[in-house]
Amino acid sequence: MTVSVAAAGLLIGISASAIAKPTPTLSQAQAKLSKVQAQMRTLVQQYDQVQQQLASTNQRLAIIHKQLAANSARYASLRQQVTRIAITAYEDGNLNSSIALLTSGKPQQILNQSSILLELSQSNNAQIEQFLAAARQLDATQLAAKRTQAGILQLKLGLVQRKAALQKLVNQAQSLVNQLTPAQVTAVGPGGGGSSTYTGPTSTQAQKAVAFAYSKIGCPYVWGGTGPCAAGYDCSGLTMSAWAAAGVSIPRTSGSQWSSLPHVSTASMQPGDIMVFSGASHVGIYVGNNKLIDAPVPGQNVELISFSGWYQSNFDGAVRP
Repeated sequence: MTVSVAAAGLLIGISASAIAKPTPTLSQAQAKLSKVQAQMRTLVQQYDQVQQQLASTNQRLAIIHKQLAANSARYASLRQQVTRIAITAYEDGNLNSSIALLTSGKPQQILNQSSILLELSQSNNAQIEQFLAAARQLDATQLAAKRTQAGILQLKLGLVQRKAALQKLVNQAQSLVNQLTPAQVTAVGPGGGGSSTYTGPTSTQAQKAVAFAYSKIGCPYVWGGTGPCAAGYDCSGLTMSAWAAAGVSIPRTSGSQWSSLPHVSTASMQPGDIMVFSGASHVGIYVGNNKLIDAPVPGQNVELISFSGWYQSNFDGAVRP
């Protein structure tokens, strides 16, 4: 009986605790969603920047590898010449230690003991100097490759960490969205539009960019995404890809697009212009009739959006590639 009463008391305590847990009001949920989506947009922009750095670093590594191949070939060729000189010196009874040194094949080891080679023969000093210069160049290139590879690993780790943080924010946002109506979601963050088909002209670059954006409606939002559709787009990935399809190269991130492209007034906006929002952390493509095409946030698709609600209240301005 005592156990039953105690258990009942425990259940009552748990129930009371659960009931006592405060439920967020609608305005609190909206404020939290707005904050999470702002953090998400900032993190996506950082993700894009790191991804861009990774692409640039990979390109630099490819160039270094080409240099490394050329330097290795030159070093190997000169090493053969110097080895022949060393063999001749050995046969003449001079400097047998140089043979062991040259068989190592490691440029740093040869540089550390370069004095041995310089004693080989006064008549071959020019070849020895060329060989040592090639060793220095190869050693420097190997070091550059090693450092660049380490940088790539660090950047990849940064992408993994940011992706995990983004996923956490996405989960938080989805939990908050479940408490709101579609109209309320539109008021606090990107999204809430629909779909349509472009039937306009494609004679200008701006029109081609708009046509491209229309063709991607329904494609998934993916952070760091620059297409194709199956791989998804993020907001600046969509604007960059749309203008690339029109033959115009623009910066990768929303912040760079805002800072580097010519600004236009709201009154003079034309289809194809890039609309910038929320402290240059979000962008979309203006398509006319007070609408834009946008890759909103993770979990949503590229949409045709009315310039209202969150978009209107967080509008920074427009730029024209």
